Amino acid sequence: MENMHGSLIIKINVAMTALFVVASVVAAAAFSQPWKSIAVVVSLACFTIGITVFLWGYWTAVQRSRTDEISVAAMYFLVDGAAPSKVAAILNSTLAVQVVVAVATAIARSSTDGKAGSTLAFGILVPMMGLGFNGLWASIHGSFSPRQLADGAQVPHPDTQSGQD
Repeated sequence: MENMHGSLIIKINVAMTALFVVASVVAAAAFSQPWKSIAVVVSLACFTIGITVFLWGYWTAVQRSRTDEISVAAMYFLVDGAAPSKVAAILNSTLAVQVVVAVATAIARSSTDGKAGSTLAFGILVPMMGLGFNGLWASIHGSFSPRQLADGAQVPHPDTQSGQD
């Protein structure tokens, strides 16, 4: 993973996903305090990180979209050659793990203290983190086609001397 572009983004996503999996599985198995509370805190932390990196990635993609043709699917699911296959496999796998673990643990413990609803349902928020990290990686390191003008010419890259944003 060291020689991949954006390896820090990938490592943080994998580490946070592992933390979420451990907290959720232990909380689902034990389903007692403090594990239920720990799972909620981890889920909310992952969601908060996910929203932050999602917005960061979106902002970066908007800036880049002036010269590159960026699709939503390519950015958030790393399709159409936006990322090398190894990077796409790792990031999309962590997203899939987040979805599966969130749904499975929420279903496994669908009630808390005899009341409908479970503290493990907070895990459903976690895949926002996977989408956010995918988008951040793609917006910084992704490969996209150049934007085309109506006459078929490429949009020129902004000249730093022009003073335009």
